[in-house]
Amino acid sequence: MMTARQARERLGLKAGADAQTLRAAFREAARRTHPDRPGGDAAAFREVLDAYRLIRGQAATEPLAFIPAPATPRRAVVELTPAVALLGGEAFVDTRLGRRLRLRLPAGLRPGQTVRAGEELFAVEIRGGDLTVRGDDLWITVAVTPAVLGEGGRILVPTPTGERAVWVSRKAGERGLVRLPGEGLPATGARRQGDLFVRLTAGPPVADSPTKILLRRFAAAWAA
Repeated sequence: MMTARQARERLGLKAGADAQTLRAAFREAARRTHPDRPGGDAAAFREVLDAYRLIRGQAATEPLAFIPAPATPRRAVVELTPAVALLGGEAFVDTRLGRRLRLRLPAGLRPGQTVRAGEELFAVEIRGGDLTVRGDDLWITVAVTPAVLGEGGRILVPTPTGERAVWVSRKAGERGLVRLPGEGLPATGARRQGDLFVRLTAGPPVADSPTKILLRRFAAAWAA
């Protein structure tokens, strides 16, 4: 049989602790030893229950009156990359009891939407990668040569589905923005099909290849 002193030691309590301190110590010990959490132990968890009931003066067979709450409140979120939001895929979440679950997610999730894992709801957050999600649209920044910004031209844009060739008109180059309709997040429910916006920034000029240099010299010599 566990003594009162052993029960206090098991919960990390001093003699004369009030009811609020007892409940807080019990929640922390139960959270730490719960068998569903990493490093938890069923025997240690049972000792925590017995210690709590003993200090409260309850019989060991009396059912527990409440479920231990987390030591600190948390906001349950599931973090997705823009690629998973666009194409669907897998993500991992940690439940309140410390279990890690793998979710298979559909394409088209937006920030702020929720997904269910067991009995819990997780708010969607999208971050990481070169893409940024704004509502239904995807945004990406691509460095291009000054010539493209001034005159337009062909550029390569990295996307979740692979590198894509995009033609930049002179007007779009001067504006520094290209819009690709229908290339954003897919339509789901009441949400529209999004677009992909390519923001153009000035990068270093591309050096001419040896072949282009020779051709330019030949043309200059011919003209002379």
